[in-house]
Amino acid sequence: MAACAHIINASSVRLWGLTSRQRLTRVLNSAGVKDIVEDIADLPSNSTILILRGDYLFDERVIGYLLKKPAMLLRISNSQTGIPVAAHVDSGQAQRVLDVLKEFAAANMPAGLRIETLETLSLSFRERLLKFEPPFVLPITAENKRLLERRIFESSYKGVTDLITKWVWPNPARWVVGRCVRLSLRPNHVTIASLLLVVLAGMLFGEGWYGLGLAAAWLMTFLDTVDGKLARVTVASSKFGHYFDHLIDLIHPPAWYLLWGLGLKASQLNVPWISLNTAFWMILAGYIAGRITEGVFTAWLGKFGIFCWRPMDSYFRLFTARRNPCLVMLTTGVLLGRPDWGLFAVAFWTAATSIFLVMRLAIAVDTYRTAGKIQSWFLDIDPAGQKQPLAVRLFSQRTVDLL
Repeated sequence: MAACAHIINASSVRLWGLTSRQRLTRVLNSAGVKDIVEDIADLPSNSTILILRGDYLFDERVIGYLLKKPAMLLRISNSQTGIPVAAHVDSGQAQRVLDVLKEFAAANMPAGLRIETLETLSLSFRERLLKFEPPFVLPITAENKRLLERRIFESSYKGVTDLITKWVWPNPARWVVGRCVRLSLRPNHVTIASLLLVVLAGMLFGEGWYGLGLAAAWLMTFLDTVDGKLARVTVASSKFGHYFDHLIDLIHPPAWYLLWGLGLKASQLNVPWISLNTAFWMILAGYIAGRITEGVFTAWLGKFGIFCWRPMDSYFRLFTARRNPCLVMLTTGVLLGRPDWGLFAVAFWTAATSIFLVMRLAIAVDTYRTAGKIQSWFLDIDPAGQKQPLAVRLFSQRTVDLL
């Protein structure tokens, strides 16, 4: 039988437009918990219940972990004592545990419950977001509102990504996500706007209007960041939105490069020692090879992905031949008055980085054959370490202390 849930001490403070009850309900629904009971007396026998304090902000991973671990109480540190904030217990223990959570009455703790803290949960590596981030449970107050919203936004961001997404987009994206929340815009609305910009940029490239095309393309890449962050901070992700967004991301870069080449023919720009056809086939072959390499690694060697295998791979992801770094090359070519140079730079860089990825895959396969299972370098990070290497400081995130 699926677990039920019960929320106590719900906070009315809205974080990214959601009260704590609304946020917890969405998180629980996405985790498969549809039954949110208002009175634990209505619990069916032989069932389990997840009791959560609504005056705390829970990392989604913590809730997922609790659902998998019955007969457990979660406590967060506060000086020499611990504050009980959640528990997953059977129906027979529910009332006593509820009293513990409401009144901190540790003496009434039922026997047989395992006590966990955030430090004992092995949840720091986030495969989906490619980063190291310790789990968090933070108190919700009106005074903490801005800090908590910032924490939620930062938690929604990938750790290993390209240099534009990592260092240029975060602050403006957080501002735009806030405006989207106020205007009640949903992530799919932003994704549709991105798709329209994909088409507009491609049309402009094909006509040789590179300045306007690049403006549309850069705006599209920005909105591509916004829609994902909006979905995560409002807990509004959907399978349709996920696949819709990823399909757009997969298809449009090579289409843009092809149309860019058509625009070059229209403007009679070329380089004598390499043809446009050769450049495009280099881009297409390299793009496909790179994507296949990443997919093979994820499917057979490690779900964490090739860019999280070793620190050098994470550094490489900052500038590998993906859309944003390639747009930097195209933009530089236009600023120099030679958009053909921009396309040829993309062609050679795509070929070079794809060769590097194939080599890394070969090394990973050999490592797997000789040493057995391989793992991400993120799993070797010591969260308590005082002097962390540069890679840890760049690609990991630490929890804000609001206790």
